Amino acid sequence: MIVVNDSQIRIWRKVLAWGIHSLTASGVVLGFLSILAIFDGQWQAAMIFMGIATVIDGFDGSLSRLVQVKRVLPGFDGALLDNIVDFQTYVIVPALFIYQAPLVPQTWLLAAPAFILLASSYQFAQADAKTDDHYFKGFPSYWNVLVIYFVLLQTPPLLNLAVLLACGVMVFVPIKYLYPSRMEGNRGITVLFTVVWVGVMGVLIWQYPAVNSWWVLASLLYVVFYLGMSLWANVRPYVKRSR
Repeated sequence: MIVVNDSQIRIWRKVLAWGIHSLTASGVVLGFLSILAIFDGQWQAAMIFMGIATVIDGFDGSLSRLVQVKRVLPGFDGALLDNIVDFQTYVIVPALFIYQAPLVPQTWLLAAPAFILLASSYQFAQADAKTDDHYFKGFPSYWNVLVIYFVLLQTPPLLNLAVLLACGVMVFVPIKYLYPSRMEGNRGITVLFTVVWVGVMGVLIWQYPAVNSWWVLASLLYVVFYLGMSLWANVRPYVKRSR
Protein backbone atom coordinates (compact mmCIF):
# COMPACT_ATOMS: atom_id res chain seq x y z
CA MET A 1 0.00 0.00 0.00
CA ILE A 2 1.36 3.41 -1.03
CA VAL A 3 1.09 6.13 1.58
CA VAL A 4 1.16 9.72 0.36
CA ASN A 5 2.02 12.33 2.97
CA ASP A 6 1.07 16.02 3.03
CA SER A 7 4.49 17.09 1.76
CA GLN A 8 4.17 14.93 -1.34
CA ILE A 9 0.66 16.23 -1.98
CA ARG A 10 1.93 19.82 -1.82
CA ILE A 11 4.73 19.00 -4.26
CA TRP A 12 2.33 17.41 -6.74
CA ARG A 13 -0.04 20.37 -6.45
CA LYS A 14 2.83 22.70 -7.30
CA VAL A 15 3.82 20.50 -10.24
CA LEU A 16 0.23 20.60 -11.53
CA ALA A 17 0.00 24.35 -10.99
CA TRP A 18 3.23 25.01 -12.91
CA GLY A 19 2.05 22.63 -15.61
CA ILE A 20 -1.14 24.67 -16.06
CA HIS A 21 0.82 27.92 -16.16
CA SER A 22 3.09 26.33 -18.79
CA LEU A 23 0.03 25.34 -20.80
CA THR A 24 -1.18 28.95 -20.68
CA ALA A 25 2.27 30.24 -21.65
CA SER A 26 2.38 27.87 -24.65
CA GLY A 27 -0.04 30.30 -26.30
CA VAL A 28 2.89 32.71 -26.74
CA VAL A 29 4.74 30.09 -28.77
CA LEU A 30 1.63 29.32 -30.81
CA GLY A 31 1.21 33.04 -31.45
CA PHE A 32 4.82 33.25 -32.62
CA LEU A 33 4.29 30.28 -34.95
CA SER A 34 1.19 32.04 -36.30
CA ILE A 35 3.27 35.13 -37.04
CA LEU A 36 5.87 33.08 -38.91
CA ALA A 37 3.11 31.42 -40.94
CA ILE A 38 1.54 34.79 -41.74
CA PHE A 39 4.84 36.18 -43.04
CA ASP A 40 5.14 33.09 -45.24
CA GLY A 41 1.59 33.50 -46.54
CA GLN A 42 0.61 30.16 -45.01
CA TRP A 43 -2.91 31.15 -44.03
CA GLN A 44 -4.09 27.67 -43.09
CA ALA A 45 -1.13 27.06 -40.76
CA ALA A 46 -1.65 30.49 -39.18
CA MET A 47 -5.32 29.72 -38.54
CA ILE A 48 -4.46 26.31 -37.08
CA PHE A 49 -2.02 27.84 -34.58
CA MET A 50 -4.52 30.59 -33.74
CA GLY A 51 -7.22 27.98 -33.25
CA ILE A 52 -5.13 25.81 -30.93
CA ALA A 53 -4.22 28.87 -28.85
CA THR A 54 -7.91 29.78 -28.57
CA VAL A 55 -8.85 26.25 -27.46
CA ILE A 56 -6.15 26.29 -24.78
CA ASP A 57 -7.39 29.67 -23.57
CA GLY A 58 -10.89 28.22 -23.37
CA PHE A 59 -10.08 25.62 -20.72
CA ASP A 60 -6.83 26.56 -18.96
CA GLY A 61 -8.73 28.91 -16.64
CA SER A 62 -11.05 26.09 -15.56
CA LEU A 63 -8.02 23.90 -14.85
CA SER A 64 -6.47 26.73 -12.83
CA ARG A 65 -9.56 27.07 -10.67
CA LEU A 66 -9.78 23.28 -10.25
CA VAL A 67 -6.18 23.04 -9.01
CA GLN A 68 -6.48 26.38 -7.13
CA VAL A 69 -3.23 27.68 -8.60
CA LYS A 70 -3.59 31.06 -6.87
CA ARG A 71 -3.41 29.34 -3.50
CA VAL A 72 -0.73 26.84 -4.54
CA LEU A 73 1.52 29.45 -6.23
CA PRO A 74 0.59 32.79 -4.62
CA GLY A 75 3.75 34.50 -5.87
CA PHE A 76 2.95 33.99 -9.56
CA ASP A 77 0.32 36.09 -11.33
CA GLY A 78 -1.49 33.70 -13.67
CA ALA A 79 -4.07 36.33 -14.62
CA LEU A 80 -1.31 38.64 -15.87
CA LEU A 81 0.25 35.78 -17.84
CA ASP A 82 -3.13 35.02 -19.38
CA ASN A 83 -3.60 38.65 -20.43
CA ILE A 84 -0.13 38.77 -22.00
CA VAL A 85 -0.83 35.63 -24.01
CA ASP A 86 -4.34 36.75 -24.97
CA PHE A 87 -3.17 40.14 -26.20
CA GLN A 88 -0.70 38.44 -28.51
CA THR A 89 -3.00 35.71 -29.84
CA TYR A 90 -6.31 37.64 -29.90
CA VAL A 91 -4.99 41.05 -30.97
CA ILE A 92 -1.44 41.29 -32.34
CA VAL A 93 -1.56 38.14 -34.47
CA PRO A 94 -4.96 38.97 -36.08
CA ALA A 95 -3.86 42.58 -36.67
CA LEU A 96 -0.78 41.33 -38.50
CA PHE A 97 -2.94 38.84 -40.43
CA ILE A 98 -5.22 41.69 -41.56
CA TYR A 99 -2.22 43.71 -42.73
CA GLN A 100 -0.33 40.90 -44.43
CA ALA A 101 -3.21 39.05 -46.17
CA PRO A 102 -4.46 41.84 -46.81
CA LEU A 103 -8.05 41.69 -45.59
CA VAL A 104 -9.00 45.37 -45.81
CA PRO A 105 -8.72 48.01 -48.56
CA GLN A 106 -5.19 49.27 -49.23
CA THR A 107 -5.97 52.75 -47.94
CA TRP A 108 -6.87 51.24 -44.54
CA LEU A 109 -4.03 48.75 -44.39
CA LEU A 110 -2.29 50.53 -41.51
CA ALA A 111 -5.24 52.36 -39.96
CA ALA A 112 -7.44 49.30 -39.42
CA PRO A 113 -4.84 47.20 -37.52
CA ALA A 114 -3.78 50.31 -35.57
CA PHE A 115 -7.39 50.92 -34.52
CA ILE A 116 -7.72 47.30 -33.40
CA LEU A 117 -4.51 47.51 -31.37
CA LEU A 118 -5.49 50.76 -29.66
CA ALA A 119 -9.07 49.70 -28.92
CA SER A 120 -7.92 46.37 -27.50
CA SER A 121 -5.27 48.09 -25.37
CA TYR A 122 -8.10 50.06 -23.78
CA GLN A 123 -10.23 46.94 -23.34
CA PHE A 124 -7.48 44.84 -21.75
CA ALA A 125 -6.52 47.64 -19.34
CA GLN A 126 -10.03 48.05 -17.91
CA ALA A 127 -10.21 46.92 -14.29
CA ASP A 128 -13.74 45.61 -14.87
CA ALA A 129 -13.18 44.16 -18.35
CA LYS A 130 -14.61 41.00 -16.81
CA THR A 131 -17.63 41.75 -14.66
CA ASP A 132 -18.33 40.33 -11.20
CA ASP A 133 -21.11 38.18 -12.65
CA HIS A 134 -18.70 36.68 -15.21
CA TYR A 135 -19.34 38.53 -18.46
CA PHE A 136 -17.02 40.49 -20.71
CA LYS A 137 -17.68 44.22 -20.74
CA GLY A 138 -17.44 45.65 -24.24
CA PHE A 139 -16.52 43.68 -27.35
CA PRO A 140 -14.03 41.08 -26.04
CA SER A 141 -11.38 41.42 -28.78
CA TYR A 142 -12.37 38.32 -30.74
CA TRP A 143 -10.31 39.57 -33.68
CA ASN A 144 -8.90 36.10 -34.31
CA VAL A 145 -12.40 34.71 -34.84
CA LEU A 146 -13.29 37.54 -37.22
CA VAL A 147 -10.11 37.04 -39.24
CA ILE A 148 -10.74 33.31 -39.59
CA TYR A 149 -14.28 33.98 -40.84
CA PHE A 150 -13.00 36.61 -43.28
CA VAL A 151 -10.61 34.04 -44.74
CA LEU A 152 -13.09 31.15 -44.82
CA LEU A 153 -15.91 33.22 -46.31
CA GLN A 154 -13.63 35.23 -48.63
CA THR A 155 -15.61 38.34 -47.75
CA PRO A 156 -14.73 41.56 -49.64
CA PRO A 157 -12.19 43.89 -47.98
CA LEU A 158 -14.72 46.72 -47.65
CA LEU A 159 -17.13 44.51 -45.71
CA ASN A 160 -14.27 43.29 -43.53
CA LEU A 161 -13.34 46.87 -42.76
CA ALA A 162 -16.92 47.76 -41.81
CA VAL A 163 -17.15 44.79 -39.43
CA LEU A 164 -13.77 45.56 -37.85
CA LEU A 165 -14.64 49.22 -37.29
CA ALA A 166 -18.05 48.36 -35.86
CA CYS A 167 -16.55 45.84 -33.42
CA GLY A 168 -13.81 48.32 -32.53
CA VAL A 169 -16.42 50.89 -31.57
CA MET A 170 -18.27 48.26 -29.52
CA VAL A 171 -15.15 47.82 -27.39
CA PHE A 172 -16.00 51.19 -25.84
CA VAL A 173 -19.71 50.44 -25.35
CA PRO A 174 -20.07 48.96 -21.83
CA ILE A 175 -22.49 46.14 -22.56
CA LYS A 176 -22.12 42.51 -21.54
CA TYR A 177 -20.89 39.66 -23.74
CA LEU A 178 -20.94 35.99 -22.82
CA TYR A 179 -17.92 34.48 -21.10
CA PRO A 180 -18.75 30.83 -22.00
CA SER A 181 -16.37 29.08 -19.59
CA ARG A 182 -17.37 31.22 -16.58
CA MET A 183 -21.04 32.10 -17.04
CA GLU A 184 -23.49 30.91 -14.40
CA GLY A 185 -26.93 30.67 -16.06
CA ASN A 186 -27.37 28.36 -19.08
CA ARG A 187 -23.70 27.39 -18.79
CA GLY A 188 -24.21 23.76 -19.80
CA ILE A 189 -25.95 24.46 -23.11
CA THR A 190 -23.56 27.31 -23.89
CA VAL A 191 -20.48 25.16 -23.29
CA LEU A 192 -22.01 22.37 -25.40
CA PHE A 193 -22.71 24.72 -28.32
CA THR A 194 -19.24 26.21 -27.95
CA VAL A 195 -17.55 22.79 -28.10
CA VAL A 196 -19.56 21.84 -31.20
CA TRP A 197 -18.69 25.17 -32.84
CA VAL A 198 -14.98 24.71 -32.07
CA GLY A 199 -15.14 21.25 -33.66
CA VAL A 200 -16.84 22.57 -36.79
CA MET A 201 -14.36 25.44 -37.09
CA GLY A 202 -11.49 22.99 -36.69
CA VAL A 203 -12.79 20.91 -39.59
CA LEU A 204 -13.30 23.98 -41.76
CA ILE A 205 -9.76 25.24 -41.12
CA TRP A 206 -8.37 21.78 -41.83
CA GLN A 207 -10.26 21.65 -45.14
CA TYR A 208 -9.14 25.13 -46.20
CA PRO A 209 -9.07 26.29 -49.00
CA ALA A 210 -11.66 23.67 -50.08
CA VAL A 211 -14.24 24.99 -47.63
CA ASN A 212 -17.82 23.75 -47.50
CA SER A 213 -19.83 26.97 -47.47
CA TRP A 214 -22.82 25.26 -45.87
CA TRP A 215 -20.73 24.24 -42.88
CA VAL A 216 -19.43 27.79 -42.59
CA LEU A 217 -22.97 29.12 -42.56
CA ALA A 218 -23.96 26.45 -40.03
CA SER A 219 -21.12 27.58 -37.77
CA LEU A 220 -22.52 31.10 -37.92
CA LEU A 221 -25.58 29.82 -36.04
CA TYR A 222 -23.37 29.72 -32.97
CA VAL A 223 -22.42 33.36 -33.57
CA VAL A 224 -26.13 34.21 -33.67
CA PHE A 225 -26.65 32.21 -30.46
CA TYR A 226 -23.73 33.98 -28.78
CA LEU A 227 -24.96 37.45 -29.73
CA GLY A 228 -28.54 36.58 -28.82
CA MET A 229 -27.56 35.31 -25.37
CA SER A 230 -25.35 38.37 -24.85
CA LEU A 231 -28.24 40.66 -25.79
CA TRP A 232 -30.52 38.80 -23.39
CA ALA A 233 -27.99 39.26 -20.58
CA ASN A 234 -28.23 43.01 -21.09
CA VAL A 235 -32.03 43.31 -21.36
CA ARG A 236 -32.95 40.67 -18.77
CA PRO A 237 -32.67 43.02 -15.75
CA TYR A 238 -35.05 45.50 -17.41
CA VAL A 239 -37.50 42.73 -18.29
CA LYS A 240 -37.51 41.48 -14.70
CA ARG A 241 -37.93 45.03 -13.41
CA SER A 242 -40.92 45.66 -15.66
CA ARG A 243 -42.60 42.54 -14.35
